[in-house]
Amino acid sequence: MAAPLFELKQVSHQFGQVQALTAISLCIWPGDRVALVGSSGAGKSTLIRLLNGTLRPNQGEVWALGRNLNQLRPARLRQVQSQIGTVYQQLHLVDNLRVVHNVNAGHLSRWSLPKALLSLLLPLELETATQALAQVGIPEKLYAVTRDLSGGQQQRVALARVLVQDPLAILADEPIASLDPSLSREVMDLLRQLCQQAGRTLVVSLHDVGFAQSHCDRIIGLRQGAVVFDCPSPQVSDGMLADLYSAPHE
Repeated sequence: MAAPLFELKQVSHQFGQVQALTAISLCIWPGDRVALVGSSGAGKSTLIRLLNGTLRPNQGEVWALGRNLNQLRPARLRQVQSQIGTVYQQLHLVDNLRVVHNVNAGHLSRWSLPKALLSLLLPLELETATQALAQVGIPEKLYAVTRDLSGGQQQRVALARVLVQDPLAILADEPIASLDPSLSREVMDLLRQLCQQAGRTLVVSLHDVGFAQSHCDRIIGLRQGAVVFDCPSPQVSDGMLADLYSAPHE
């Protein structure tokens, strides 16, 4: 049996006096498509940041690609992170740069600093960038200024950047939060397709439970930093969802 791609062992995290996650233990396996659902403040974004190593837990262990992230030196941590692509809700694109430069940011974990600086003057790896943009449906936007794109197109640029990175797993933090229903479906279809084609693992946080059920194989329900349920999508009932989103008991 394959080893888990991610594993959390009794992980807790707090920000100041706010407890974001409490004693979370779970495994995510290669090829899984996992949705994290729950109300705002349930701990979904915190969990994604723990999985990609940009946040370290106050208690417990986070393992990724067979490594305990808590124990890695910075260079080794960056090596592991290069295999984990993250699409943030804020996208983290540089608006005044052309699309090709934002897409090429997916190479930065492999490029030397001189090569990265050179590419800002004379874009490199044009074929790779064009192929990635073609996969997300906007190859004609290669030289467009990023701020001139629509929200849906910018989301596709962020996905193309992850494709250039060519990671084993894609983590997406509320990737459709600011999109209308039609664009939301396009982006979720695209995420599922990009992971299925290459056998990538997907972990995506969502407010829309419908997309979680239609596009993911497994759903983890979080409330106030604790796992309420973790099961295959078809087994998630209306009652379980009603309980998940109900007001906490006093």
